[in-house]
Amino acid sequence: MVARAMGAVTDGGALVGAVAAFVLMLAAGIWGFVPLGTVFLLTLVTTRWGYERKQRLGVAERGRGRTASQILANLCAAAFCALPVICFPQFSRVLLVAAMAALAEAAADTVSSEVGQAIADRAYMITDFRPEPIGTNGGISVEGTLSGCIAASIVACVSALVGVVPWQWTPVVAIAGVAGMFLDSVLGATWENSGRIGNDTVNFVSTVFAADLALVAAIVIARFGK
Repeated sequence: MVARAMGAVTDGGALVGAVAAFVLMLAAGIWGFVPLGTVFLLTLVTTRWGYERKQRLGVAERGRGRTASQILANLCAAAFCALPVICFPQFSRVLLVAAMAALAEAAADTVSSEVGQAIADRAYMITDFRPEPIGTNGGISVEGTLSGCIAASIVACVSALVGVVPWQWTPVVAIAGVAGMFLDSVLGATWENSGRIGNDTVNFVSTVFAADLALVAAIVIARFGK
């Protein structure tokens, strides 16, 4: 409701976000909302940062807010990882690590793009590092990349701070989120630029990748790390 009142999301986007929040809170308790709220705050602040410059570059977020498909692409993986925990709490450790990694990737991707567009002087295509205009799909900048890494780390630390995941899993969550951020850029530079997939699909695949990477790491560490 707050996000809708601020114009950050459309009606459909608010509904999808509410469902995702409901699932996370059922799976992780009331504190499960905090990492999701952190992603929202990071997204809101960085989207509005340097807005006039983004308008001049033609890359500013549309004024009506993020749509249901955009919110679904970013939150679906986290919600589906958390959903089985409601019925099978014995798997909560690894599944919630995966869910938080998906949220970390969503934050890292958005923050890296928005900060890069707001302050970066130049961008480079991730596949061959040739210079590209700011805002080009697959283009990365030093400022944006560092900001994305920080955003993923913030989500990981907040998740541990409120008890959704143990502290020892924060590196897994953060690294998986950053890895998903880089995959997002690679997909943007290749399949999205060629017209084979859209931005929502890129975001969805990247969050699923981050969740899967964290899930595999958590299972391996839990099994062989003792």
